[in-house]
Amino acid sequence: MFSGKIGKSIKLLNLISSEEEPPRLKTGLSEFDRVLGGGLVPASAILLSGDPGIGKSTLLLQVATNIADSGANVIYISGEEATAQIRMRARRLGTDQSPVKIAAETNLRDILTTLDNENVDLLIIDSIQTIYSENIESAPGSVGQVRSCVLDLTNFAKRKGIAIIFVGHMTKDGQIAGPKLVEHMVDTVMYFEGERGIHFRILRAVKNRF
Repeated sequence: MFSGKIGKSIKLLNLISSEEEPPRLKTGLSEFDRVLGGGLVPASAILLSGDPGIGKSTLLLQVATNIADSGANVIYISGEEATAQIRMRARRLGTDQSPVKIAAETNLRDILTTLDNENVDLLIIDSIQTIYSENIESAPGSVGQVRSCVLDLTNFAKRKGIAIIFVGHMTKDGQIAGPKLVEHMVDTVMYFEGERGIHFRILRAVKNRF
């Protein structure tokens, strides 16, 4: 049923049409880049999940500082830690002189307003379960909140050409917390795994459109 409004014509291509491969943003971590298929793709959305304490935040802070050191504009927003805690982790990693921009915020509207004034190359949200939209009445981490925040942030990132990484929590049965739909909304889903007390960690992609 049409509303009576006339849409605009869309550009149609055929399979013979050639398009260049999307440029990759190298993270400075060769194995991270390899799992991604060669690096981060602009305007792509990634969901990184793993058990609490496995090192997701540490890994992504390394990624953030490496990319920022290369001259890119990187913003790391934490809804779980204060900026002082992020700085302490950076000092432990020896990356506290990096130009990466950090913030502690959970309000989606304030995050989008801030991003709109920045020319961002990479955005990291740690974690998506802590972000909330004022338009949704349920609590942060609920199905409605997670779905709405992922949708709004992903659409914003794709419109602006920003690569975005969401940190996602794991449930006790080893599944990503939140609606299953979120895994279909992003381009790449990665798991960070390992045993406590063992130095080795496994990073694997269960979905990667690139």
